[in-house]
Amino acid sequence: MTAEPTFEFCDFKNSVHLEAMGFLLNHYMEDPMGDHPPLKPEEIALLAEKMAERSHAFVLFMLLDGKYVGMSTCFELLSTFKIKPYLYIHDFIVHENFRGQRLGRKLMEKLVEISLERDYCKITLEVREDNEAALALYRNMGFEECDPKMYFWTKIL
Repeated sequence: MTAEPTFEFCDFKNSVHLEAMGFLLNHYMEDPMGDHPPLKPEEIALLAEKMAERSHAFVLFMLLDGKYVGMSTCFELLSTFKIKPYLYIHDFIVHENFRGQRLGRKLMEKLVEISLERDYCKITLEVREDNEAALALYRNMGFEECDPKMYFWTKIL
């Protein structure tokens, strides 16, 4: 990799950003780790509308030589124990054509930088136990399982 990545926050009214968001999100959804059918264009538009309504939500793009190669969908939440905000990373995507270049690390470093600037008390995320590449990155970046170990449970409504 010769160039350093740059970063942009998504403007949910910017058609170029919406196209990039849809492209990267669908790429992730179709990946074995996403394991989900892609969103239709009208669903991408609805997602952008819903994200824009939430002041605590943002999408951070990673660009390499002007091309959108990664993104993270994030939400600011509040720790009731620490009475401070924290960052929840919902989606973390590096396009498969750009993996293996330490770009995931660069994206995570930028999210850590943003979190420090905003005085967040922690960063949380969920990761599939079979996603070895993501687990390796997160461990390398200082993430670890909770002690005591916690589980992410869900109830589909």
